[in-house]
Amino acid sequence: MKVKIFTNGSFEENCYLAIDEGTKEGIIVDPGSQPKLIIEWVREEDCDVKYVINTHGHSDHIGANTDICNEFDAKLGIHPMDAPMLTDAKLNLSAYWGLNILSKKADFFVNEDDIIKVGSSRLRVVHTPGHSPGGICLINEKFVFSGDSLFAGSIGRTDFPGGSTAGLIENLKEKLLPLDDSVIVYPGHGPSTTIGSEKINNPYFV
Repeated sequence: MKVKIFTNGSFEENCYLAIDEGTKEGIIVDPGSQPKLIIEWVREEDCDVKYVINTHGHSDHIGANTDICNEFDAKLGIHPMDAPMLTDAKLNLSAYWGLNILSKKADFFVNEDDIIKVGSSRLRVVHTPGHSPGGICLINEKFVFSGDSLFAGSIGRTDFPGGSTAGLIENLKEKLLPLDDSVIVYPGHGPSTTIGSEKINNPYFV
């Protein structure tokens, strides 16, 4: 799969477009804000967007969901434990910033070990709660979309409602660190990294 990155919004959230190069089918991960710019960006790639997937339900990752899904007739997926955040500004934390960021309801739920098919490519869902109750990562043989679970040199915040530092670290050690060292980590914020680099340099794992 070809992966493109679009950093958007005041939180500099990373939105990803992954394209199966054989069929030109695509998936958008975490369209946080600036839907018009995201739409223009996706149009330049001339792909058929099948799904929008949220790695979790915080407002900086869901704000463009509705416009993106409507534009591309794409289906929206999220873990059921974070689904209520889509339509509740308090739960998705935007209300605390004086905003009312909402999304359409999910079209389907993603759970542990579900497989999302994009053309001939596959993405496996792993549930990594700790940053949020329904936080997930999406794993391909070459890369992982880690949302706000794992960052370069750090992990996601755990001081929000439903967060757990111990739980997040345990999930990451169990489900991500066993991946091959060469696997690229595409996080929800900040630069990309690799599993091998995080094993050596991330203070939460050494």
